[in-house]
Amino acid sequence: MAENSGRKLIVEVCNAKNLMPKDGQGTASAYAVVDFDGQRRRTTTKSRDLNPQWDEKLEFVVLDKDSMASETLEVNLYNDKKLGKRSTFLGKVKISGSNFAKSGTEEIVYYPLEKRSVFSQIKGELGLKVSYVDDDPPPPPEVDGEQKEAETAPPPAAESAKEEEKKEEKSEENKQDEEKKEEEQIKLPPEEQEKAPDNPKPKEEAPEEAAPPQPVAEVQNPPIAHIEKAKPQKEKHNVEIIKPAENNLSVNDHELRSLSSDRSRSTYDLVDRIPFLFVRVVKAKRSANSEGSGSKAYAKLVIGTHSVKTKSESEDKDWDQVFAFDKDGLNSTSLEVSVWCEEKKEGEEITENSLGTVSFDLQEVPKRVPPDSPLAPQWYNLESDTSPGNDVMLAVWIGTQADEAFQEAWQSDSGGLIPETRAKVYLSPKLWYLRVTVIQTQDLQLGSGSEPKIRSPELYVVKGQLGAQVFKTGRTSAGSAANPTWNEDLIFVAAEPFEPFLVLMVEDVSNSQTVGQAKIHVSSIERRTDLGMEPKSRWFNLSSDDESRPYTGRIHVRVCLEGGYHVIDEASHVTSDSRASAKQLCKAPIGLLEVGIRGATNLLPVKTKDGTRGTTDAYVVAKYGPKWIRTRTIIDRFNPRWNEQYTWDVYDPCTVLTIGVFDNGRYKRSEEGKPNKDVRLGKIRVRLSTLDTNRVYVHSYCLTVLLPSGAKKMGEIEIAVRFSCSSWLSLMQAYASPIFPRMHYVKPFGPAQQDILRHMAMRIVTARLARSEPPLGQEVVQFILDSDTHVWSMRRSKANWFRVISCLSRVASLARWMDGIRRWVHPPTTILLHLLLLAIVFCPSLVLPTTFLYCFFILLLRFRCRQRFPQSMDPRISCVDMVSLDELDEEFDGFPTTRSPEVVRIRYDRVRALAGRAQTLLGDVAAQGERLEGLFSWRDPRATGIFAVFCLVASLVFYVVPFKVFVLGAAFYYFRHPRFRDDMPSLSANFYRRLPSLSDQII
Repeated sequence: MAENSGRKLIVEVCNAKNLMPKDGQGTASAYAVVDFDGQRRRTTTKSRDLNPQWDEKLEFVVLDKDSMASETLEVNLYNDKKLGKRSTFLGKVKISGSNFAKSGTEEIVYYPLEKRSVFSQIKGELGLKVSYVDDDPPPPPEVDGEQKEAETAPPPAAESAKEEEKKEEKSEENKQDEEKKEEEQIKLPPEEQEKAPDNPKPKEEAPEEAAPPQPVAEVQNPPIAHIEKAKPQKEKHNVEIIKPAENNLSVNDHELRSLSSDRSRSTYDLVDRIPFLFVRVVKAKRSANSEGSGSKAYAKLVIGTHSVKTKSESEDKDWDQVFAFDKDGLNSTSLEVSVWCEEKKEGEEITENSLGTVSFDLQEVPKRVPPDSPLAPQWYNLESDTSPGNDVMLAVWIGTQADEAFQEAWQSDSGGLIPETRAKVYLSPKLWYLRVTVIQTQDLQLGSGSEPKIRSPELYVVKGQLGAQVFKTGRTSAGSAANPTWNEDLIFVAAEPFEPFLVLMVEDVSNSQTVGQAKIHVSSIERRTDLGMEPKSRWFNLSSDDESRPYTGRIHVRVCLEGGYHVIDEASHVTSDSRASAKQLCKAPIGLLEVGIRGATNLLPVKTKDGTRGTTDAYVVAKYGPKWIRTRTIIDRFNPRWNEQYTWDVYDPCTVLTIGVFDNGRYKRSEEGKPNKDVRLGKIRVRLSTLDTNRVYVHSYCLTVLLPSGAKKMGEIEIAVRFSCSSWLSLMQAYASPIFPRMHYVKPFGPAQQDILRHMAMRIVTARLARSEPPLGQEVVQFILDSDTHVWSMRRSKANWFRVISCLSRVASLARWMDGIRRWVHPPTTILLHLLLLAIVFCPSLVLPTTFLYCFFILLLRFRCRQRFPQSMDPRISCVDMVSLDELDEEFDGFPTTRSPEVVRIRYDRVRALAGRAQTLLGDVAAQGERLEGLFSWRDPRATGIFAVFCLVASLVFYVVPFKVFVLGAAFYYFRHPRFRDDMPSLSANFYRRLPSLSDQII
């Protein structure tokens, strides 16, 4: 029987709106089928209603509280056709378990209905209330000793025979009950019947009084006890009960949801296990007559040249500290743990007395591998000649980085308990767009006299301020002098937790005077997820800073937090997330990304240690979606081995993982007491769409960093990547879905405004992560987010130009191939092309099939030459070796510039020269279009007259000559032999080049 965790999931199916008619009469008879963790419930059917109202509550048993967040609730709507016909699909909704609310805090949420496939015709919304409630499990019944003995005593032979006969009779009754259930069960669509759980009761587990199960149509919420009997505990981990067998992949659905939580199986399967010596020092117990009783004490651990101390605590407090030593870096086979007490007498320095020492042979230390329970500490006698009778409680074991105690332990390879060197996970703040529609102001008053001064409405602007963001409207477009009107939107980027106030100020532009201001609580602003949810407009009173003028007018605005947009905080070509801000619009993940940061090799020194030798303290930062991870810092190593593994949920396969390597300079303070900046060592990117699903990629990537002195190779990083996906259909549907949410296409932002908002979002994310503990430095976040992509760079311009040339080179190669055929360079090829032309002209229906079949064979041949591992940043494509030092210095120059006027003048002249070439190219392109336009505008009467006569003659010729003959004749004429060809330009080319353009009219 399934264990009851004491938690129930309550799903209230409220109503649906604007369903797609499916019964052929303009209506639909809808019912809902709800699936959760192998359990299924069904609502009643609402006949002939496109806006059905159910208001039915369905209960589910949560078998495991810890894994509830990884479960998915699926609601499918169907049109009930009755009479045994197949029900038609009306749409579905998937809700992740992390979005379930606690009972009492739930509210109705309308989810847009999703398609089952690309060709499904679905529309409408489904209103649901999803919550969970925790019930205390009933205490087990008390059993008397006699009854217990009677139950445990073996039955006699006669009684056992009777019990076997009863079991056989009850098994036959159970079979009959199962047949009745199959006959009475309501008919579901075939795809739902495949999902329906098939859990026959084993004979040996049949209850003594088993009642026949009732049909789903009669009892919509079966008792919990019935659910537990129908679903044994072992069925909880069987994926086939909720998924068809044909979609079974190497990583099934349940394994995908549990990868991140199953620490022993998947947390460190992409990296090497590093052995560590763990020492847990809990406390010490002193004898009654020991020296320094009542004073503070500490423990000291010594392994060869490694020595470390615990914190100093009084006798009534425990240390409870864990120390992790890299076993490969130990230079001794014994561990010594000693306890020392500190005594301080008046007028004397602190003296330290040893309370004893205990030694351990490292060859005899036990090993522990999770999921084994932690090793229990034990009391050990401290050997001392001067202070006998003291004990210390500790535990010593050999483990790996997968040990639960590793994250909070003192680590020998990362400098101990320094916060700036610890491994951490960061989350970007949740971002929203805040839209303020400024409609109108009324009763604006200027001055402090009895009669207010009235200004022209063109001199008023409204300025909005949210934190450090300030935007203002343009000048008024309509309205009277005292009641100007704008109808203009101001867009801000708001981050949770929100700023307390949004400040709106009305200013008089003529004298830069503030007429008044209004403060709006951001927490009280309405949130909307769709364009149809129009927020209500509100009036706010304007007040002046002067206490004598509490009222200076009022302003009419419409304010809302836009949850239907995705706030872009990274460059568009390396985006890692495109989900909407509103939680209810987020879809369930389609896969899992696992990244193992294995290590780095041949890192170059970036700073000096002790003023004599170079060193590097490297760590890695990876970002995907809102989740940032930071590995621990390996101190003073050029070949660090992190061997840390992290996971991310994947919602879109066409996203990019960004990994950067840095040298830690913040854990050491400068002479002024300020932390140093971290130095970047390189960056790589991995696009998920280039990865095969359920396959592990282990590869080393070159770390190249661009410095003012040029590109420099800083070493190599080795990573392991695996993209797991359980549903191939969901993966394919992601390619057909839009990249961003619906609001980006219904009410888009302009390119300039989107660029401004992106940089605002970058600044907010940078500021929030810099305030974490330990902080993620501003230079680190900006390097990962590519915050300088908008700055002019000669190197990037060259790289983009060569990319354009590379794309056009395919067309140029095709043109050269056609020219070679036209010139009969290889006569057999030209003859074959003539035969192909005859086939195309006389069988035009074969053109498209032949073309696509040719493309298919080309793709098939190139499949063997595909890339075997994901590509990263390429220095050759980036043109890092084709730029001068002055161009690199210009790229690293800030905005505005900080260079001397002479250097700026030289760079300005260089840009002017490039712009001159672009200007000439644009003029030539414009002239070609103007010549064609001039042919029809009689700008050159003789040329246009010739073209008019040509059109008349051509119309008569094409009326008489079949089009196939014309195509065949034109093609043969184009591919004629060179002996019939002239070296001079053709007649049509000469005629077109003589047509006039507007170039001669430009001043």
